[in-house]
Amino acid sequence: MTKPLMPTTRCCLPIATMILIALGASRGLGAEPVSFQADAPGRSLGSKSPNVLLICVDDLKPRLGCYGDPMAKTPSIDRLAKRGVRFDQAYCNQAVCSPSRNALLTSLRPQTLGIYDLQTNFRKGSPEAISLPQHFKSHGYHTQSFGKIFHVGHGNTDDTKSWSVESYKPKGRNYQTPENQNPENTKDKSKAAAFESADAAEELYNDSLIADAAIETIGQKASSDQPWLLAVGFLKPHLPFVAPRKYWDLYNPKEIALASFQQPPAAAPGFALQNSGELRSYSNVPSQGTLPESLQRELIHGYLACVSFTDHQIGRLLESLDQNGLSDQTIVVLWGDHGWHLGDHGMWCKHSNYEQATRIPVVVSAPGKAKNASSQALIESVDIYPTLCELAGIESPSGLDGKSFARVLNDPSLPHRDHAIQVYPRSKEGTGQVLGRSIRTDRYRLVQWKAWAAPEESSDWELYDYQVDPLETKNLAPERPELVADLRKFLDTHPQAKPPVKEELGSGNSGNSTVGSSEGSKPTDREALFAKKDANADGYLTYQEFMQGQKDPEQAKGRFGKFDADRDNKLSRSEFVSSGKPSK
Repeated sequence: MTKPLMPTTRCCLPIATMILIALGASRGLGAEPVSFQADAPGRSLGSKSPNVLLICVDDLKPRLGCYGDPMAKTPSIDRLAKRGVRFDQAYCNQAVCSPSRNALLTSLRPQTLGIYDLQTNFRKGSPEAISLPQHFKSHGYHTQSFGKIFHVGHGNTDDTKSWSVESYKPKGRNYQTPENQNPENTKDKSKAAAFESADAAEELYNDSLIADAAIETIGQKASSDQPWLLAVGFLKPHLPFVAPRKYWDLYNPKEIALASFQQPPAAAPGFALQNSGELRSYSNVPSQGTLPESLQRELIHGYLACVSFTDHQIGRLLESLDQNGLSDQTIVVLWGDHGWHLGDHGMWCKHSNYEQATRIPVVVSAPGKAKNASSQALIESVDIYPTLCELAGIESPSGLDGKSFARVLNDPSLPHRDHAIQVYPRSKEGTGQVLGRSIRTDRYRLVQWKAWAAPEESSDWELYDYQVDPLETKNLAPERPELVADLRKFLDTHPQAKPPVKEELGSGNSGNSTVGSSEGSKPTDREALFAKKDANADGYLTYQEFMQGQKDPEQAKGRFGKFDADRDNKLSRSEFVSSGKPSK
């Protein structure tokens, strides 16, 4: 039996009152248990405003001990759940990083902003939006971020209006072994391996550095009378699955079960699925086809190891609160930005409207609220912003999509929503880009696929009944039109989705370009060409998809590298349409 890992000791000064929002916690992955002090019963926060600490965990799904996963080793998160309310029916608003984080931090859904991609900053969709940290800042809070909070990269940027000081970005290495540190030396520019188990000190890893910086800042703010909001964003378990070997050793690979249903749902539209493009860009993952069982097991092993590593960092943060006597003065919210397919439906990564990609962990621990409780209330990421405002005694801005679930923290048996909504765009052959709007009730999921301005009769539908088919093995929409009609009433309560905000491609450029066209003199509708080339409809072009049908293959090889502005070995729609030129 593996002994628990001992928490790393850090010196912390006393800290002022604090709300901890832990974004993206995952169950049972993690190092050893960190001891928490019990909350002081009935202790009042007094007249001083509480502080806020946001902990965001990237790609964290509810594979956690506190969510009933028997394998996951997440003692820190599990203990946190005993101090608060675990939400069993929490959903993201889109299963991809930037739109999901926009929803959390602005309480505006992707279809309200018109932003469904990684590269478009939320202020292009709503220039006057007031972010959660910006709102707290305007009410006298010091606000500061560590690691990944807003999605930064792919041409997207941080939001300086939200923070009192510059955000902390770690300078550690992703990989620790020499063979993985220079992947661009390979001729085809493939990434390094999708996972790594290195006998390396955890202080070399970015997530450990993020925790260090946050703990140090907590100490620096200890004696301040100014309330503050600290947002701490951990990077793992996002790909690549790299963590110190001791976290891999927490799991016996022989005990790791593979997904039991690895086929597409019967009667589902083909474009609703994705081809795991994010994973397939790594050097040790085949570009097409079903992954070998041995590789599937290694990937799940790596995911769990990374969750346990992050769990340990979360425990260090919570321990710093305990050591400074702040646990009974702190609101803790644990949030994962979206789920992750681990082989179900034959898919890996997020990027879908299915259950494993959209369901997320949310745990809220607040002074004077319910403890060691679970709630079946349906909540969305957009609901966290107004909930925190209510808990902190701050009036929410007008025009938010979310609504506070603070009352559920008093009585976890109360309902909150009758449905949650998610979206995901796809490319449909012969139609172009379509949007899937997904309604999730406590029993059903209904998905409508259609182009933004298209008539209702052009829709494709998916319907799943989780009471009898929890693995989504069959799309019931063709045989249950009356149920589809009944559930459509939930979609009708929402406004039509805003079309995608267009990137500025340069003066006079409407998306038609001769660049990259083997025709040379003929303008090419690059939006339509992208949809045609995106064979698996996952919203990206692999090198193989890009090269298909090229009449000038030698020159096309160079264009692929030029267009790939973020060097992730695949082309986003924006990179292809703009011919690799960064948006302004």
